[in-house]
Amino acid sequence: MNIHEYQAKDILKRYGVRIQEGIVADTPAKAVEAARQLQEETGTGIFVIKAQIHAGGRGKGGGVKLAKNINEVEEVAGKILGMQLVTPQTGPEGKKVHKVLVAQDVYYPGPSQPKEYYLSILLDRATGQDVIIASSEGGMDIEEVAEKHPDKIVKEFIDTRVGLRDFQARKVAFALGLEGDALKEMVKFIKNLYRAYVDIEASLVEINPALKTSDNKVIAVDAKVNLEDNALFRHPDLAALRDITEEDPAEVEAGEYGLNYVKLDGNVGCMVNGAGLAMATMDMIKLSGGEPANFLDVGGKANAQTVEAGFRIILKDPNVKAILINIFGGIVRCDRVANGVVEAYKNIGEINVPIIVRLQGTNAEEAAKIIDESGLKVYSAITLQEAAEKVQKAVKGELV
Repeated sequence: MNIHEYQAKDILKRYGVRIQEGIVADTPAKAVEAARQLQEETGTGIFVIKAQIHAGGRGKGGGVKLAKNINEVEEVAGKILGMQLVTPQTGPEGKKVHKVLVAQDVYYPGPSQPKEYYLSILLDRATGQDVIIASSEGGMDIEEVAEKHPDKIVKEFIDTRVGLRDFQARKVAFALGLEGDALKEMVKFIKNLYRAYVDIEASLVEINPALKTSDNKVIAVDAKVNLEDNALFRHPDLAALRDITEEDPAEVEAGEYGLNYVKLDGNVGCMVNGAGLAMATMDMIKLSGGEPANFLDVGGKANAQTVEAGFRIILKDPNVKAILINIFGGIVRCDRVANGVVEAYKNIGEINVPIIVRLQGTNAEEAAKIIDESGLKVYSAITLQEAAEKVQKAVKGELV
């Protein structure tokens, strides 16, 4: 589960991670109030107005702007709030900005030059260990750094049975070229960051940039935290941070029915039980000349209610020209699924795209008979080859 920058910073602050202080606002007037409060608390006279959406690269799209005084805050916040922010991570459609974070200026003058670093912690699945990834090239996309300056990427692997040891935090800080008070600050920063990562069971904690200020403090200027969905039942306070306005409405609706749904850009809707079969089905659609419009796994509970919910969600995509249902009847009998398909079709009413139903497993032949005798615009298939041929005809408009 993704959360906003301001939420991530609030969590990290509880673990002793020094952050760029800020206050969230959802109107220009509230942004001014936030700026006044921030000025009283921190003494800052310059404010950074940051769009709060679930995507990176906000600055590149105009979602991060400077207000040089309180008088400019309302104007700057007004331009960002309500905008359709397009970044490299949102796609061309962008995301609407509902909130901004009014943050303090941390690039103030001092005895040394400020310097930006990159830090992240995540699970390395190849080794089964946590890994700290760090770079002296903060503020840039880490992919770009890895491509152009691979020598500036530092990795420190952590045995999860032991946890982060002090020497490892120092090793990372030394590798970043820090010394003196700045090195001590970075060591403390890394240790607190890892403690937060473990305690909240995050799948990713990313700080970019982590700023060494002019007076040698280390501050999280930006923060991205991804929470592990499967662990949220242990963290109801974190689960409550979910912002469904940032998620695809169809995916939110699917979740309410216990369906696993991911929207894609193709023209053939898929409804499958089992992630492996779903991936094979998507491959089959491509080989048949179509493009999958979604990933939809109904799991082992395929019945009239889940099938109907799946239909309704798939049909909301105007690009869908055909629907392929590919169910293996192991946990659930194929004839029950077939009856569920017919019942769901009748409940929805007229469906203007052909539906190919491939049911294989227990009572597959009975299921095919139910589909064929339904009198509906539904076509049965027993083998994958047969399903593929019918999908191909459906895409070409030749299935009658």
